[in-house]
Amino acid sequence: MSEYIKIYEENPNPKEIKRVVEVLRKGGLVIYPTDTVYGLGCDITKTRALEKIARIKGIKLAKANWSFICADLSNLSDYVRQIDTATFKILKRALPGPYTFILPGNNSLPKSFKKKKTVGIRVPDNSITKALVEELGNPIVSTSIHDADELLEYTTDPELIFEKWNNLVDMVIDGGYGDNVASTVIDLSQDEPQVLREGKGSLDVL
Repeated sequence: MSEYIKIYEENPNPKEIKRVVEVLRKGGLVIYPTDTVYGLGCDITKTRALEKIARIKGIKLAKANWSFICADLSNLSDYVRQIDTATFKILKRALPGPYTFILPGNNSLPKSFKKKKTVGIRVPDNSITKALVEELGNPIVSTSIHDADELLEYTTDPELIFEKWNNLVDMVIDGGYGDNVASTVIDLSQDEPQVLREGKGSLDVL
């Protein structure tokens, strides 16, 4: 059974944030709100937790294309090769916001991602997510939780998410109703920006 915890986005309680981060540090899986759909995530440094998410999603860890959730752009050089000024300007315009940017990965990627040429970077405009990543001290690896119902694609009600996932994860954060439109995915690893998925984020940032 997982734990269900209510955190208010307007003013996340630091005590509750610490409780969630303890779960992440122990290699636990957490479902949490973002500025788009609810996400399933774990500490980027916990290989077993990453393998667990891969099993839940029915994919091999080496093939997983998950996002790194960062608090801001300051960690970027930890995982991303040096980027040019034009790319950085796009990131500054768009983030924090409902975007996933594909960027060229560097040699410092965690073991599980060593073979990856690119990484997806997310800086959600959500104070709960930001507080979690800041308290944890490194990114959360994240994947969105698709709904089994063909019509729904994404569940927005945290209580329903808890009902469905409580045997698979360690904690579900109720941060209010989620959105049902995923992030806009833009590949900035090539010469020209490429829109891979048009989601909640406007393309005006390009």
